[in-house]
Amino acid sequence: GVINIITKRAKDSKGTLISAGGGSLDQGFLNARYGGSYGDKLNYRVYGKTFTRGPEYHWDGRNFDDWRSVQGGFRADWDRDPNNTLTVQGDIYDQRDGESVVATSYTAPYSSVIDDNARLSGGNIMARWDHSQGEGKDFSIQAYYDRTNRREPNFADLRDTYDVDFTQHWKLLSWNNVTWGLGARFSHGHDLEVVSGLTFLPAIRTDRLLTAFVQDEITLVPKVLSLTIGTKLLNTNFTSFAPEPSARLLLTPTKSTTLWAAATHAVRTPSDAERDFFLSGYQGSTPPTPSNPNGIPVFARFNANRNFRPEQMNGYELGFRQMIHQNIYVDIASFFNHYHNLFSEDITGGLFLENDPAPPHYLLPAEFGNGLKGQTKGVEVAPEWRPTESWRLRGSYSYLHMNLERSPNSLDIGSAPGIMGSSPQHQFMAQSSVDMSKVLQLDLDFRYVSALPGQTGLPGQYVQAYETADARLGWRLNSQFDLSFVGRNLLQPHHPEFGSDPSADPTAVALVGIRRSAYVKLTWTSGR
Repeated sequence: GVINIITKRAKDSKGTLISAGGGSLDQGFLNARYGGSYGDKLNYRVYGKTFTRGPEYHWDGRNFDDWRSVQGGFRADWDRDPNNTLTVQGDIYDQRDGESVVATSYTAPYSSVIDDNARLSGGNIMARWDHSQGEGKDFSIQAYYDRTNRREPNFADLRDTYDVDFTQHWKLLSWNNVTWGLGARFSHGHDLEVVSGLTFLPAIRTDRLLTAFVQDEITLVPKVLSLTIGTKLLNTNFTSFAPEPSARLLLTPTKSTTLWAAATHAVRTPSDAERDFFLSGYQGSTPPTPSNPNGIPVFARFNANRNFRPEQMNGYELGFRQMIHQNIYVDIASFFNHYHNLFSEDITGGLFLENDPAPPHYLLPAEFGNGLKGQTKGVEVAPEWRPTESWRLRGSYSYLHMNLERSPNSLDIGSAPGIMGSSPQHQFMAQSSVDMSKVLQLDLDFRYVSALPGQTGLPGQYVQAYETADARLGWRLNSQFDLSFVGRNLLQPHHPEFGSDPSADPTAVALVGIRRSAYVKLTWTSGR
């Protein structure tokens, strides 16, 4: 439950920084920051930024997903004395995100595609007191408030979130580092009904999250072998206390070799999306009759499931890091996860005639259940090589295998293939960063992602495997000005990476294309 906001301390960002630029997709952006101090103990920073971004590629020219944002904020650190620091920081924002949604209602035309802006705004403020007690003991107390206004074409959520956390750390013995903490979060939301096919009941409610954790890092053999054990406890308005224990063993037999193993149990607690959510979809109409010349509309509806249970995972990891040479090392990490009570889409009954809400219509009832189980396993290899002091090469390859299936007595409609097909089995990345001179830098990135058969447009159409590349050329004009030229997704005009746009034409090709783009950026920094 800890809200962990990590930014630079105010004293580490003194002076003025202004950057501006624009290009083909990132059409324009401006960032400004100023940091200063008042005396020796109070440091502060204020910032503002704004941008406008163009739409991605859509087969039918519906360029609805442009994006505009403005944001500002501050941070202040008061070092009262060497043992006490008070931090206050906050942000405020307003943005418009273009999106396309399907709006369903129980009155004609029953289903329509709406291209419009999501209006998002809000702000937050956080205060934290860090206190050092000496002899390896310290604690922090943090309080946080967030206001979110989310108004989309088919849904709206107005939410106030309050959070408070306490964390303490101390050395219990010379070979023990203990950390423990408590947290409480209350989120009060008001969901406004925009269309009758998407509702939350009750519309006004307060969600609760209570947390407690303890962790002990135990030195078994100094500088060679350590064991970290601990657990986290969660309690929400949907569940009783749920433990999340974990253990990690770290072995460093030599200065150039590290091995580690870990085991953990994790839960994903129910949310309003399962317990309080009603989602309808129009399926068509019955054949016309003399008494009903337009037929009777047919809907499928996911009803709220008050009995949705926490999703459970038992995870196991093994890792290895080896420095092969002074400037070459490789990381290898593997995992195996077992899941049960996984989210499923269940048909809970047969078609029947429903009169409320009016007008009369046929309904196929469904709900979000816990009808899937399965395993995932995989490995990631990440080498790094520095041929020279000015040249860095990095790479990574990851393999993921998912096997999900229906649990006994599951009512799932067959959602497992779509879930498994929405994560790539293979991913590869290569990066080169080189300082060509004292004033010129060149960064090159290449990435490959295997096919995503679960991300579909038409039947038989899905996101194919793709490869693409980014490039950046940086030029330090002088001690205060930097100029950079950036190109993204350079290997093709556009390529799909995820699923389809909603479309009124069910036979239309609708995969979203990520555009090739370029922009230029100029940065001015004072006091560098």
